[in-house]
Amino acid sequence: MKFKRSGLVSKLVVLILLVFTAITLLNIRGKIQSAQSQLTELQMAVDQQRETNAALADDIAHSNNPETVLAVAKDRMGLVEEGEVIFYDTTN
Repeated sequence: MKFKRSGLVSKLVVLILLVFTAITLLNIRGKIQSAQSQLTELQMAVDQQRETNAALADDIAHSNNPETVLAVAKDRMGLVEEGEVIFYDTTN
């Protein structure tokens, strides 16, 4: 059985298909790298939010603790205890 040699048109079509496939694969590779970097950024944001949530859950769990209430009143609200004096640094 004899095989017919492929013609120039067939070789050109195969070459065009190979070039198209290579370009498509490079485009997909770029998209994958972009998606991986975005995944890394989102994972860092999720980890940070989990830490924030854990801190808030700890604050809620200890909200009835008198020391915690006192610390919140002093730090966030600027309140002072009786006989306590606050000094403000005005040299800056």
